[in-house]
Formats: sequence, structure tokens, C-alpha cells
Amino acid sequence: MRTLLAESFRAAVAAADPLRILPPHLPRPPRGRTFVAAAGKAAASMALAVERHWPRDAPLAGIALTRYGHGLPTSRIRVLEAGHPVPDAAGEAGARRLLEGVRALGPDDLLLALVSGGGSSLLSLPAEGVSLEGLKAMTRELLRCGAPIQEINTARKHLSAIQGGRLAAACRAPVLALIVSDVTGDDPTHIASGPCAPDPSTIADAQAVLRKYGIATPGPFSETPKPGDALFARVENRVIATARRSLEAAAALFEAQGIAARILGDNITGEASEVARDMALKARDAKRPSVLISGGECTVTVRGSGGRGGRCGEFLLALAVALEGVPNVHAIAADTDGIDGSEDNAGALLAPDSLARAAAQGIDAVKMLDANDSYGFFSALGDLVVTGPTRTNVNDYRAILTA
Repeated sequence: MRTLLAESFRAAVAAADPLRILPPHLPRPPRGRTFVAAAGKAAASMALAVERHWPRDAPLAGIALTRYGHGLPTSRIRVLEAGHPVPDAAGEAGARRLLEGVRALGPDDLLLALVSGGGSSLLSLPAEGVSLEGLKAMTRELLRCGAPIQEINTARKHLSAIQGGRLAAACRAPVLALIVSDVTGDDPTHIASGPCAPDPSTIADAQAVLRKYGIATPGPFSETPKPGDALFARVENRVIATARRSLEAAAALFEAQGIAARILGDNITGEASEVARDMALKARDAKRPSVLISGGECTVTVRGSGGRGGRCGEFLLALAVALEGVPNVHAIAADTDGIDGSEDNAGALLAPDSLARAAAQGIDAVKMLDANDSYGFFSALGDLVVTGPTRTNVNDYRAILTA
């Protein structure tokens, strides 16, 4: 069961691998130059996919901004690494260079934007009057409060020189944005804070987010390009990978093994521990053998000083507590980008004897959950899922297998 769950996660990740899925979406080269502006955890692999399939005699240049440790060797598009999830000076400098390259394009050129989850932090070029330190402080507080990514991005867009459609607005050339979605609903405006997409949110919306969580404004808000703006007539935003397709790939693997697969949805959000308790109820009533598959992006509200881990580990630890006494249930929860929270694991695996093995080591699962220390719990059991950076990102993957 453990091996099958791990294989299902690999199948989900493979369905969103830019090296496989991006080439069919590449356009013909323009009369002029093509500039690649890539940002996100998949930026390097998306840039490499373009290089491998772009005509050698067609001008190609650009910048790909990705998270530290997520780079790949390229020859025509420069890969730069920067901070995530909290922006840093390297991201600010890289975003400025990227924006300068976009502004230099003319009507005969092409802006090929490669957008993926994580781009919001990496495109950290504050608008005029906004400091990077203020932007970092706001981001930390919103993450700590467990704010949904849509709310975080609403605030970011109105403090950015690039996000919320401003990258497209800065360009005189036609724009094609190829997008790997890591948000529920797959709306381009929410993916990497929509650098090439019209933004329906307003300054008032951004102010309301910060007011809701009691967070100080790091600088003056400014308005973003809206739906219906004439500039978007030369812009196409095309989503090429989604969580749903990855869940379907995993479901097909289980079905091939004679295990009935039920996809609960690719847009499940909420507190990870609360979602886990709801999933536990479904698992108790599930037919055997069968698997419940889901995706989406939960949140974790950190209490006190907090422990180690991310939303996938928190979900799985809460699931273990909620399923105590239920036999023959195995599960996996892992982030498709290979990093769950701030540690080195993608997620973890849960076995029917996980709580018993923890208790034998003197580990109290409930106390660990209260301390938000899922990493410590699963690390002690040797049940972490460690993949390293996958260089893609279609959100979290969860599978609960009842045998």
C-alpha cells in the first residue's frame, strides 16, 4: 500500500511536468524577438522546455525567476533563484531585470510569459513608495494568520509593479502566458498574482484583507488593469496544467490495480486539521478497497511559536488522530512542488500502525498536532516523503486508501 501511494503521487506530479506538457503549446516565432519572462517554482523547467523546442535560428532570450534550489542549466534563458514564500532582495533585483526586458519589446516581438505557483513571491518588485521590507513583513504576517492565497495575492497585486496585469501592461508586444495552475479554480488572475491577467479586485479589497487580519499597510496601494481594458486584446492567458488533471492521472493508476478511485475535488480548502476530520468521516464509510483522492490548498493557523511542517503534514497528522481505531487505512499527503511548508519534505505517509509506533517512542500525536509539529512526528517514524524540488506545482495531493 505504501509503494502504491508513493507511485500515485509520482503519477500526479508527472502529469504536470513542463518538459512533457509545455512543448505542444509553443507558438511560432514572431518576426522579431521572443523574450521569455518566467516566474514560479516551475520556471526553470518551463524555460528549459522552451529552449529544447525553439528553433535555433529564431532569436530567444529571457529571465526565469525560481525558488532557491529549483534552478536548471539553460543556455538562452537566464535562470535566477530567489526567496519563497517570503520575497527577498534577489527576487526584487531579478524582477526588475525581467521588467526591463519586457519594456524593451516592440510590436513585432513576442512576450512569452511562463507562469507557475510561487511567482507571487518571486516577482517581488514593489510599486513606487512601497519598500521590500514592508512587503516581506506583510507576507509573513498573512502566512502566519492562515490567510487563503487569494487574499494574500489581492493585497500583493495592489502593492506591485508587475502583478495584477501590470507585466502585460508594460509590454508593447503580443503576449502569450502559458500557466501551470496551483490555485483552486485555475483562474489566471490568482496564479502568481496574475502578471498578465486582468485583475477584478480593487484597492478597497486589498485594504479589507489587511484590516481583516490587523496587519499594517506597507505602503500606498495602487489600482490594477481591469477586465475589459483594451490592452488585453493582445494578451492570451492559457492554463496548460491543473490539479484536476494530476488527480485524474493518479486515479487511473489506482483503477488499473482494481481499486475504485473517487475524486473528491481539486479545490478543497480550509484549515488542514478541519479538512482532515471531514475526510476521516468519509474514509470510515468508504467501500473497501477504494481510494479517496483530493487536491487543493489548505491552510494552517500557527498557534504559539509553532513547530515544523506544512499543510500536508498537518492534514495527515490530524487524519491519523481522527482515524484512531479504524483498521487498514493508509494515506499520503504531499505538495506537488516537492516542498511542504519550510522543511525538506514533500509530505508524508500514514500507515494503520503510525499512532502505535509513535506511542512506542513516547510521542503524543495530539500534542504534536497542537504544536503544529507534523514534521517532527513523521520524521521520527521515518515516514516523510522526500523528493527534492519537482520543478512544477499544481497544489497538494492527498489519497486515503482503505484496504
